Amino acid sequence: MDIQPYAAAILVPALAGLLVVVRKRGLRLQRGIGAGIRNLEVLERVALSPHHMIHLVRVADRVVLIGTSPSTCQLLDGAEGTDKR
Repeated sequence: MDIQPYAAAILVPALAGLLVVVRKRGLRLQRGIGAGIRNLEVLERVALSPHHMIHLVRVADRVVLIGTSPSTCQLLDGAEGTDKR
Protein backbone atom coordinates (compact mmCIF):
# COMPACT_ATOMS: atom_id res chain seq x y z
CA MET A 1 0.00 0.00 0.00
CA ASP A 2 1.43 3.34 -1.11
CA ILE A 3 0.83 6.16 1.41
CA GLN A 4 2.23 8.99 -0.75
CA PRO A 5 -1.07 9.88 -2.53
CA TYR A 6 -2.91 10.01 0.82
CA ALA A 7 -0.24 12.17 2.38
CA ALA A 8 -0.36 14.54 -0.58
CA ALA A 9 -4.17 14.65 -0.40
CA ILE A 10 -3.92 15.79 3.23
CA LEU A 11 -0.80 17.96 3.05
CA VAL A 12 -1.72 20.11 0.03
CA PRO A 13 -5.12 21.32 1.40
CA ALA A 14 -3.54 21.86 4.82
CA LEU A 15 -0.86 24.09 3.33
CA ALA A 16 -3.47 25.96 1.27
CA GLY A 17 -5.54 26.54 4.41
CA LEU A 18 -2.48 27.78 6.29
CA LEU A 19 -1.74 30.20 3.46
CA VAL A 20 -5.31 31.58 3.61
CA VAL A 21 -5.08 32.09 7.38
CA VAL A 22 -1.69 33.81 7.12
CA ARG A 23 -2.93 36.15 4.37
CA LYS A 24 -6.12 37.03 6.30
CA ARG A 25 -4.28 37.78 9.54
CA GLY A 26 -1.61 39.73 7.72
CA LEU A 27 1.64 38.10 8.75
CA ARG A 28 4.22 40.86 8.63
CA LEU A 29 7.83 40.00 8.13
CA GLN A 30 10.34 42.46 9.49
CA ARG A 31 13.11 43.23 7.05
CA GLY A 32 15.98 45.62 6.73
CA ILE A 33 18.49 47.17 9.07
CA GLY A 34 17.26 47.11 12.65
CA ALA A 35 13.96 45.47 11.74
CA GLY A 36 11.26 46.78 14.03
CA ILE A 37 13.27 49.85 14.99
CA ARG A 38 12.23 53.15 13.46
CA ASN A 39 15.27 54.97 12.14
CA LEU A 40 13.42 57.72 10.27
CA GLU A 41 10.99 60.21 11.82
CA VAL A 42 9.53 63.44 10.43
CA LEU A 43 9.64 65.88 13.32
CA GLU A 44 8.11 68.90 11.61
CA ARG A 45 7.15 70.30 8.17
CA VAL A 46 6.67 73.94 7.23
CA ALA A 47 5.26 75.16 3.91
CA LEU A 48 7.12 78.21 2.62
CA SER A 49 4.94 78.47 -0.51
CA PRO A 50 2.54 76.09 -2.28
CA HIS A 51 5.51 74.25 -3.83
CA HIS A 52 8.35 74.80 -1.34
CA MET A 53 8.73 73.20 2.08
CA ILE A 54 11.29 72.58 4.78
CA HIS A 55 11.32 69.32 6.72
CA LEU A 56 12.97 68.59 10.06
CA VAL A 57 13.77 64.87 10.03
CA ARG A 58 15.46 62.52 12.51
CA VAL A 59 17.59 59.87 10.79
CA ALA A 60 18.90 57.43 13.42
CA ASP A 61 20.81 59.73 15.81
CA ARG A 62 20.98 62.75 13.46
CA VAL A 63 18.48 65.57 12.98
CA VAL A 64 18.56 67.09 9.50
CA LEU A 65 16.84 70.06 7.88
CA ILE A 66 15.80 69.40 4.28
CA GLY A 67 14.44 71.89 1.77
CA THR A 68 12.19 70.63 -1.03
CA SER A 69 10.78 72.12 -4.21
CA PRO A 70 9.16 70.55 -7.28
CA SER A 71 12.55 70.09 -8.94
CA THR A 72 14.97 69.45 -6.08
CA CYS A 73 15.59 68.27 -2.53
CA GLN A 74 18.53 69.73 -0.62
CA LEU A 75 20.15 69.13 2.76
CA LEU A 76 20.18 72.50 4.51
CA ASP A 77 21.62 71.56 7.92
CA GLY A 78 22.44 68.48 9.97
CA ALA A 79 23.40 67.85 13.60
CA GLU A 80 24.80 64.69 15.17
CA GLY A 81 23.19 63.13 18.26
CA THR A 82 20.65 65.83 19.15
CA ASP A 83 17.58 65.23 21.30
CA LYS A 84 17.54 61.43 21.58
CA ARG A 85 13.99 60.39 22.47
